[in-house]
Amino acid sequence: MQRAPVDFFRPTVVRTGLAALSLSALLAACATTPPPPPPPPPPPSIPAAPDAPTGAVLADWRGVITAADRDRYQRRAAAWSLALEQSRRQTGSGDLASLGDLIDPAATRAGVTPPEGAYRCRTIKLGSQGGEGGLGYVVYGWFACRIENTALGLKLTKLSGSQRQAGLLFPENDREMVFLGSMALASEPAARAYGQRPERDMVSVLERIGESRWRLVTPWPANESNLDILELVPAPAATPKRRR
Repeated sequence: MQRAPVDFFRPTVVRTGLAALSLSALLAACATTPPPPPPPPPPPSIPAAPDAPTGAVLADWRGVITAADRDRYQRRAAAWSLALEQSRRQTGSGDLASLGDLIDPAATRAGVTPPEGAYRCRTIKLGSQGGEGGLGYVVYGWFACRIENTALGLKLTKLSGSQRQAGLLFPENDREMVFLGSMALASEPAARAYGQRPERDMVSVLERIGESRWRLVTPWPANESNLDILELVPAPAATPKRRR
């Protein structure tokens, strides 16, 4: 009995056909499936904090300010209102009536940018965080301040006294500069850069209120009062010593 011949090539044909069908299906799937979306762009970089050695002027304080200080800044009108109301109703320390334009919210003038140099400065605290039990105002004596031009812009430093702020002055408009700084207390070394110690951070507004007279207004300070004012006037030039 003669056997039928075996076709060794038939399985190869079948496998080739299946491979062709699989490749066709894969190509069809690739043709109908949309490409994956592109990766999201990287987040914007955050500007360096004041006093960071970047070598560039930080022109926009909004990229540096913390959320807590932004809230204080936005509620500064309420701080003025409450602090003045308390200072006029409650007993205090010092001569409040002699301060004049210094405690008038509407006393601002154009041309706010102060010149560099040495200044005499004093702090006035208005209102009380302790309510009726605290002083309505405190007028302190004069201390030493300095304004200098740095690589990051104008820097204000209170050099003496038990509460000494230091930070940068950011241009805002012709009547205001925004101060972002930090506070050093008692015998501590100079204040650190803004943003390093949140409990010491402060936001203030610098305004010109007279001929060669400025005020730095701090709404809702961390302690004691509801509004702090630092008055600044240029320090008198030193009198040269006479030769004998």
